[in-house]
Amino acid sequence: MNMKKIRMLTLAAGLCTLAGFPSALHAQQRPNIIFIYADDLGYGDVSCYGMKRIQTPNIDRLARQGVRFTNGYATSATCTPSRYGILTGRYPWRQQNTGIAPGDAALIIPRDHKTLPGMLQDAGYQTAVIGKWHLGIGEPGTTIDWNADLKPGPLEVGFNYAYIMPATLDRVPCVFVENHRVAGLDPADPITVSYKHKVGNDPTGKENPEKLRMRTDPRQGHDQTIVDSISRIGWMSGGNSARWKDENIAGIITQKAIDFMGKNKSQPFFIYFASGDIHVPRYPNSQFRGKSGMGLRGDAILQLDWTVGQLTHALDSLGLTKNTMIIFSSDNGPVLNDGYLDQAAELVGSHKPGGPLRGGKYSSFEAGARVPLIVKWPAGIAKPAVSDALIGQVDFFASLAKLTGQPLADGDAPDSFDMLQQLLGKSRQDRPYLITQGGPLSIIEGDYKYITPSKGARVAADVNIELGNDPGPQLYNIRKDVFEKNNLAEKDAARANAMAEKLKAVKAAGSSR
Repeated sequence: MNMKKIRMLTLAAGLCTLAGFPSALHAQQRPNIIFIYADDLGYGDVSCYGMKRIQTPNIDRLARQGVRFTNGYATSATCTPSRYGILTGRYPWRQQNTGIAPGDAALIIPRDHKTLPGMLQDAGYQTAVIGKWHLGIGEPGTTIDWNADLKPGPLEVGFNYAYIMPATLDRVPCVFVENHRVAGLDPADPITVSYKHKVGNDPTGKENPEKLRMRTDPRQGHDQTIVDSISRIGWMSGGNSARWKDENIAGIITQKAIDFMGKNKSQPFFIYFASGDIHVPRYPNSQFRGKSGMGLRGDAILQLDWTVGQLTHALDSLGLTKNTMIIFSSDNGPVLNDGYLDQAAELVGSHKPGGPLRGGKYSSFEAGARVPLIVKWPAGIAKPAVSDALIGQVDFFASLAKLTGQPLADGDAPDSFDMLQQLLGKSRQDRPYLITQGGPLSIIEGDYKYITPSKGARVAADVNIELGNDPGPQLYNIRKDVFEKNNLAEKDAARANAMAEKLKAVKAAGSSR
């Protein structure tokens, strides 16, 4: 759906409200909750966190009206584990197979414990996941049949409605899944997918580079089936009527979220809105291409900001703004050329996607998991604030359970702390400690961060990111030394050893609380 039509539909929703439709605010006390999750957006990639090259006014408006955190963390420096951590309240390294999921992965979220959306269902919420999923579909040990019912998936772990990209943008199948079925699939043109060998006769980036709209990095293997003039990871045939156009993805998922708001305006709702921006392959709508002066990556940041604006305008039109909590964050830190040669590195100029932080996506250094985190809720946040409280995305589960009055059973959200007062700007007390994962695990306590010794390359050559690997322990005072230049592990060996023991104890306990 094009951008102009989305604006018209948003305006129509507003006119209905003005015409006398009852405001949902009077029918509910619990806030609506919308979690807007960007993909590969760095700590310094929006203007309220220091971006100078371009402006992100809609994201900045959330910050001016809510609480902007300077020490907010994803659980991990990559996408799948961070998403797992949010929805389960559990550190992903506690479970096997929670690394970056292949496109045909089985569902990795356990069904024997409550999830964040499931907990909110118990509290009377209608729940939706819209956008990137990348947490697997189907039973372990089975082969996904993309032409049949696709389950277990989001609906089996607490969502009432799902409209998802089943994996991620650079992996086949490049289709949307609505609830249990591929949306728009023609039964006469069935889908076949393989990650082992070529299927069908579709051109590939390796065999037919002349058909590509952007070149790929031969070191990273994004050179298999071409969909929408972009080659992907994996091979796909069929499903031509269901295949997405990359430039339309943001508009389509934005409209799906607006539709869900409108249908559920008289009861509390939760939307986990997982944008595909800023992940590769980047090909935003023509409305944004060429507008940033920073290439397609900068254009995708503008598109993300537009999406935030459309969602907030829709809430205004529906009369839901005052009693809706919006949480905005990113799944991990930034990466420039990540498989596709779209000139992100050449055109970045003086901009630092990680802001003052070292590293980036995949890294144990701060830019890997410290990300933008903003919370806005007019009815619940008395005044705007900037908070330096240590907080993790894994804490959303316990915090929202407290907000909605839901008890946590034994085994549910074992690593999630109740940080509701911090989310509302009423406290700046740190979380007791936080564990993050790049390659090696790190533990943060107060001003200090300890990174466990690890083997491996110090720099990922294909993306030019320092990974944080070191055969010896690393200890940094990240308040005084935010760029992690001065390793204090030898000078302050007692602290380093104590933090190492704390990390071992948390791992052994199976729970943080």
